Amino acid sequence: MRTLAIAALQTSPVPHDLEASWQRFADQVRTTRALFPHVQLVVVPELLLAAEGPLLRPAPADWMERAAVTVPGPLTDRICALAVETGLWLVPGSLFERDPADGLVYNTAIAVSPQGEIAARYRKVFPWQPYERAAPGHEFTVFDIPGTGRVGLAVCYDGSFPETYRQLAWLGAEIVIQPTLTTTRDREMELVCARANAWTNQVYVVNVNAADPAGVGASVVVDPEGIVRQQAGPGEEILVDVLDLDAVTRVRRHGSAGLNRPWAQLARYGDTVRLPMYGGGGFRTPDWLREAQA
Repeated sequence: MRTLAIAALQTSPVPHDLEASWQRFADQVRTTRALFPHVQLVVVPELLLAAEGPLLRPAPADWMERAAVTVPGPLTDRICALAVETGLWLVPGSLFERDPADGLVYNTAIAVSPQGEIAARYRKVFPWQPYERAAPGHEFTVFDIPGTGRVGLAVCYDGSFPETYRQLAWLGAEIVIQPTLTTTRDREMELVCARANAWTNQVYVVNVNAADPAGVGASVVVDPEGIVRQQAGPGEEILVDVLDLDAVTRVRRHGSAGLNRPWAQLARYGDTVRLPMYGGGGFRTPDWLREAQA
Protein backbone atom coordinates (compact mmCIF):
# COMPACT_ATOMS: atom_id res chain seq x y z
CA MET A 1 0.00 0.00 0.00
CA ARG A 2 1.49 3.31 -1.14
CA THR A 3 0.57 6.17 1.17
CA LEU A 4 1.72 9.74 1.68
CA ALA A 5 0.93 11.54 4.93
CA ILE A 6 0.63 15.26 4.27
CA ALA A 7 0.06 18.39 6.34
CA ALA A 8 -1.30 21.43 4.52
CA LEU A 9 -0.73 24.47 6.72
CA GLN A 10 -3.36 27.12 6.05
CA THR A 11 -1.42 29.99 7.56
CA SER A 12 -0.23 33.52 6.78
CA PRO A 13 3.06 35.44 6.69
CA VAL A 14 4.13 38.42 8.74
CA PRO A 15 3.30 41.14 6.19
CA HIS A 16 6.35 42.62 4.48
CA ASP A 17 8.77 41.13 7.01
CA LEU A 18 10.89 38.45 5.36
CA GLU A 19 12.83 37.34 8.44
CA ALA A 20 9.79 37.19 10.72
CA SER A 21 7.90 35.23 8.05
CA TRP A 22 10.77 32.76 7.84
CA GLN A 23 10.83 32.28 11.62
CA ARG A 24 7.06 31.80 11.69
CA PHE A 25 7.26 29.22 8.91
CA ALA A 26 10.16 27.33 10.50
CA ASP A 27 8.41 27.25 13.89
CA GLN A 28 5.19 25.97 12.33
CA VAL A 29 7.02 23.20 10.45
CA ARG A 30 8.78 22.12 13.65
CA THR A 31 5.47 22.19 15.54
CA THR A 32 3.82 20.10 12.84
CA ARG A 33 6.61 17.54 13.10
CA ALA A 34 6.19 17.38 16.90
CA LEU A 35 2.38 17.13 16.80
CA PHE A 36 2.07 14.73 13.88
CA PRO A 37 5.21 12.54 13.71
CA HIS A 38 3.71 10.35 10.96
CA VAL A 39 3.53 13.26 8.50
CA GLN A 40 5.94 12.99 5.57
CA LEU A 41 5.29 16.20 3.59
CA VAL A 42 4.38 19.74 4.62
CA VAL A 43 3.05 22.39 2.23
CA VAL A 44 2.23 26.05 2.89
CA PRO A 45 0.52 28.78 0.82
CA GLU A 46 1.86 30.62 -2.19
CA LEU A 47 4.44 33.39 -1.54
CA LEU A 48 4.39 32.80 2.22
CA LEU A 49 8.14 33.33 2.48
CA ALA A 50 7.88 36.39 0.22
CA ALA A 51 5.86 37.94 3.09
CA GLU A 52 3.03 39.23 0.94
CA GLY A 53 0.50 41.36 2.82
CA PRO A 54 -3.32 41.38 2.86
CA LEU A 55 -5.19 42.74 -0.16
CA LEU A 56 -5.98 46.11 1.46
CA ARG A 57 -2.48 46.47 2.88
CA PRO A 58 -0.46 46.67 -0.32
CA ALA A 59 3.26 46.10 -0.33
CA PRO A 60 5.74 48.79 -1.40
CA ALA A 61 5.87 49.15 -5.18
CA ASP A 62 9.25 47.43 -5.36
CA TRP A 63 8.40 44.60 -2.97
CA MET A 64 8.69 41.80 -5.52
CA GLU A 65 12.19 43.00 -6.41
CA ARG A 66 13.18 43.26 -2.74
CA ALA A 67 11.80 39.82 -1.89
CA ALA A 68 13.28 38.04 -4.92
CA VAL A 69 15.93 35.40 -4.26
CA THR A 70 18.07 33.08 -6.35
CA VAL A 71 17.36 29.34 -6.46
CA PRO A 72 19.53 27.85 -5.09
CA GLY A 73 20.61 30.56 -2.67
CA PRO A 74 20.67 31.53 1.02
CA LEU A 75 16.91 31.13 1.50
CA THR A 76 16.74 27.72 -0.13
CA ASP A 77 19.77 26.70 1.93
CA ARG A 78 17.72 27.46 5.07
CA ILE A 79 14.76 25.50 3.71
CA CYS A 80 17.00 22.53 2.89
CA ALA A 81 18.53 22.61 6.37
CA LEU A 82 15.02 22.65 7.91
CA ALA A 83 14.04 19.63 5.79
CA VAL A 84 17.08 17.72 7.07
CA GLU A 85 16.39 18.79 10.66
CA THR A 86 12.76 17.65 10.58
CA GLY A 87 13.11 14.72 8.16
CA LEU A 88 10.26 16.12 6.06
CA TRP A 89 9.54 16.75 2.43
CA LEU A 90 8.85 20.49 2.21
CA VAL A 91 6.91 22.44 -0.40
CA PRO A 92 7.40 25.94 1.08
CA GLY A 93 4.68 27.61 -0.94
CA SER A 94 6.35 29.62 -3.66
CA LEU A 95 9.13 32.20 -3.79
CA PHE A 96 9.88 35.21 -5.89
CA GLU A 97 12.85 33.83 -7.82
CA ARG A 98 15.27 36.05 -9.71
CA ASP A 99 16.99 34.34 -12.60
CA PRO A 100 20.53 35.75 -12.97
CA ALA A 101 20.57 34.69 -16.63
CA ASP A 102 17.61 36.77 -17.86
CA GLY A 103 17.11 39.17 -14.92
CA LEU A 104 13.41 38.26 -14.67
CA VAL A 105 11.51 37.44 -11.50
CA TYR A 106 9.36 34.29 -11.44
CA ASN A 107 6.80 32.94 -8.99
CA THR A 108 8.52 29.64 -8.23
CA ALA A 109 7.49 26.62 -6.20
CA ILE A 110 10.13 24.17 -5.03
CA ALA A 111 10.07 20.74 -3.42
CA VAL A 112 12.84 19.83 -0.98
CA SER A 113 13.60 16.27 0.10
CA PRO A 114 14.36 15.12 3.66
CA GLN A 115 17.97 14.83 2.50
CA GLY A 116 18.04 18.58 1.91
CA GLU A 117 18.03 18.43 -1.89
CA ILE A 118 15.89 20.56 -4.20
CA ALA A 119 13.97 17.79 -5.93
CA ALA A 120 11.88 20.06 -8.17
CA ARG A 121 11.57 23.70 -9.21
CA TYR A 122 8.47 24.96 -10.97
CA ARG A 123 7.93 28.46 -12.31
CA LYS A 124 4.25 29.40 -12.36
CA VAL A 125 3.14 29.18 -15.98
CA PHE A 126 -0.06 31.21 -15.55
CA PRO A 127 0.51 34.28 -13.32
CA TRP A 128 -2.72 36.01 -12.35
CA GLN A 129 -2.66 38.77 -14.93
CA PRO A 130 -2.98 41.71 -15.09
CA TYR A 131 -2.46 41.82 -11.31
CA GLU A 132 0.61 39.65 -10.88
CA ARG A 133 3.84 41.06 -12.27
CA ALA A 134 6.02 37.94 -12.17
CA ALA A 135 7.20 36.54 -15.50
CA PRO A 136 5.52 33.29 -16.66
CA GLY A 137 7.34 29.98 -16.68
CA HIS A 138 7.30 27.70 -19.71
CA GLU A 139 7.09 24.07 -18.57
CA PHE A 140 5.42 21.81 -16.04
CA THR A 141 7.23 19.85 -13.35
CA VAL A 142 6.83 16.54 -11.53
CA PHE A 143 9.05 14.78 -9.01
CA ASP A 144 9.20 11.34 -7.42
CA ILE A 145 8.99 10.45 -3.75
CA PRO A 146 10.88 7.15 -3.69
CA GLY A 147 8.75 4.16 -2.83
CA THR A 148 5.60 6.29 -2.83
CA GLY A 149 4.68 7.97 -6.10
CA ARG A 150 4.94 10.96 -8.40
CA VAL A 151 3.90 14.49 -7.45
CA GLY A 152 3.17 17.49 -9.67
CA LEU A 153 3.45 21.16 -8.75
CA ALA A 154 1.02 23.93 -9.66
CA VAL A 155 0.55 27.42 -8.22
CA CYS A 156 -2.79 29.15 -7.62
CA TYR A 157 -4.16 30.48 -10.95
CA ASP A 158 -2.59 27.55 -12.82
CA GLY A 159 -5.63 25.56 -11.71
CA SER A 160 -7.90 27.68 -13.90
CA PHE A 161 -6.28 26.23 -17.02
CA PRO A 162 -7.18 22.57 -17.77
CA GLU A 163 -3.90 22.15 -19.62
CA THR A 164 -1.99 22.41 -16.34
CA TYR A 165 -3.46 19.37 -14.66
CA ARG A 166 -3.76 17.34 -17.85
CA GLN A 167 -0.04 17.85 -18.54
CA LEU A 168 0.96 17.00 -14.97
CA ALA A 169 -1.17 13.86 -15.01
CA TRP A 170 0.20 12.98 -18.46
CA LEU A 171 3.67 13.22 -16.91
CA GLY A 172 2.56 10.65 -14.34
CA ALA A 173 1.55 12.82 -11.38
CA GLU A 174 -0.74 11.06 -8.92
CA ILE A 175 -0.92 14.04 -6.56
CA VAL A 176 -0.82 17.71 -7.51
CA ILE A 177 0.25 20.12 -4.78
CA GLN A 178 -1.04 23.62 -5.47
CA PRO A 179 0.05 26.43 -3.10
CA THR A 180 -2.40 29.30 -3.44
CA LEU A 181 -2.80 32.92 -2.36
CA THR A 182 -6.39 33.91 -3.05
CA THR A 183 -7.67 37.03 -1.37
CA THR A 184 -10.86 37.50 -3.38
CA ARG A 185 -14.36 36.06 -3.66
CA ASP A 186 -13.55 33.91 -6.70
CA ARG A 187 -12.27 31.26 -4.29
CA GLU A 188 -15.53 29.40 -4.82
CA MET A 189 -14.71 28.91 -8.50
CA GLU A 190 -11.21 27.70 -7.58
CA LEU A 191 -12.83 25.00 -5.47
CA VAL A 192 -14.94 23.98 -8.46
CA CYS A 193 -11.74 23.78 -10.53
CA ALA A 194 -9.98 21.73 -7.85
CA ARG A 195 -12.69 19.09 -7.94
CA ALA A 196 -12.94 19.14 -11.72
CA ASN A 197 -9.17 18.85 -12.17
CA ALA A 198 -9.05 15.94 -9.73
CA TRP A 199 -11.94 14.11 -11.36
CA THR A 200 -11.03 14.61 -15.01
CA ASN A 201 -7.38 13.62 -14.46
CA GLN A 202 -7.90 11.11 -11.62
CA VAL A 203 -5.35 12.69 -9.27
CA TYR A 204 -5.33 13.92 -5.70
CA VAL A 205 -5.37 17.71 -5.38
CA VAL A 206 -3.89 19.45 -2.33
CA ASN A 207 -4.80 23.12 -2.73
CA VAL A 208 -3.63 25.13 0.28
CA ASN A 209 -4.66 28.78 0.46
CA ALA A 210 -3.49 31.49 2.85
CA ALA A 211 -5.45 32.09 6.05
CA ASP A 212 -7.27 35.30 6.94
CA PRO A 213 -6.19 38.11 6.73
CA ALA A 214 -3.65 37.24 4.01
CA GLY A 215 -6.20 35.14 2.09
CA VAL A 216 -9.71 33.76 2.35
CA GLY A 217 -8.69 30.23 3.31
CA ALA A 218 -10.92 27.29 2.23
CA SER A 219 -7.96 25.00 1.56
CA VAL A 220 -9.00 21.58 0.23
CA VAL A 221 -7.82 18.03 -0.21
CA VAL A 222 -9.65 16.34 -3.08
CA ASP A 223 -9.44 12.66 -4.00
CA PRO A 224 -9.01 11.21 -7.54
CA GLU A 225 -12.77 10.83 -7.91
CA GLY A 226 -13.34 14.54 -7.26
CA ILE A 227 -14.63 14.04 -3.72
CA VAL A 228 -13.58 16.65 -1.14
CA ARG A 229 -11.88 14.84 1.73
CA GLN A 230 -11.27 17.96 3.80
CA GLN A 231 -12.00 21.68 3.52
CA ALA A 232 -10.77 24.39 5.88
CA GLY A 233 -12.55 27.50 7.05
CA PRO A 234 -11.10 31.03 6.74
CA GLY A 235 -8.66 31.00 9.67
CA GLU A 236 -5.44 29.18 10.52
CA GLU A 237 -5.79 25.41 10.26
CA ILE A 238 -3.75 22.29 9.58
CA LEU A 239 -5.23 19.75 7.19
CA VAL A 240 -3.57 16.43 7.99
CA ASP A 241 -4.38 13.53 5.70
CA VAL A 242 -2.97 10.20 4.56
CA LEU A 243 -3.34 9.86 0.80
CA ASP A 244 -3.65 6.35 -0.60
CA LEU A 245 -1.88 6.46 -3.94
CA ASP A 246 -3.06 2.98 -4.83
CA ALA A 247 -6.50 4.61 -5.03
CA VAL A 248 -5.24 6.51 -8.08
CA THR A 249 -4.29 3.21 -9.71
CA ARG A 250 -7.68 1.73 -8.83
CA VAL A 251 -9.65 4.68 -10.15
CA ARG A 252 -7.67 4.84 -13.39
CA ARG A 253 -8.07 1.10 -13.92
CA HIS A 254 -11.71 0.64 -12.92
CA GLY A 255 -13.08 4.17 -13.37
CA SER A 256 -14.34 7.04 -11.24
CA ALA A 257 -17.33 5.64 -9.31
CA GLY A 258 -16.42 2.39 -11.03
CA LEU A 259 -17.57 3.89 -14.35
CA ASN A 260 -15.46 6.52 -16.09
CA ARG A 261 -12.05 5.62 -17.59
CA PRO A 262 -10.85 8.70 -19.54
CA TRP A 263 -7.20 7.62 -19.76
CA ALA A 264 -8.09 4.25 -21.27
CA GLN A 265 -10.33 5.97 -23.78
CA LEU A 266 -7.62 8.44 -24.74
CA ALA A 267 -5.17 5.60 -25.19
CA ARG A 268 -7.66 3.77 -27.42
CA TYR A 269 -8.86 6.62 -29.61
CA GLY A 270 -6.80 9.71 -28.79
CA ASP A 271 -4.38 9.48 -31.69
CA THR A 272 -7.30 9.72 -34.15
CA VAL A 273 -8.63 12.98 -32.69
CA ARG A 274 -7.24 16.08 -34.39
CA LEU A 275 -6.38 18.88 -31.98
CA PRO A 276 -6.00 22.08 -34.04
CA MET A 277 -5.45 24.26 -30.97
CA TYR A 278 -2.28 22.24 -30.31
CA GLY A 279 -1.03 22.21 -33.88
CA GLY A 280 -3.26 19.44 -35.15
CA GLY A 281 -1.59 16.43 -33.55
CA GLY A 282 -3.43 13.68 -31.77
CA PHE A 283 -3.09 12.46 -28.20
CA ARG A 284 0.05 10.47 -27.46
CA THR A 285 -0.32 7.79 -24.80
CA PRO A 286 1.88 8.61 -21.79
CA ASP A 287 4.56 6.13 -20.78
CA TRP A 288 2.90 5.31 -17.43
CA LEU A 289 -0.31 4.31 -19.23
CA ARG A 290 1.55 2.16 -21.75
CA GLU A 291 3.21 0.36 -18.88
CA ALA A 292 -0.11 -0.11 -17.07
CA GLN A 293 -1.61 -1.65 -20.21
CA ALA A 294 1.34 -3.95 -20.89
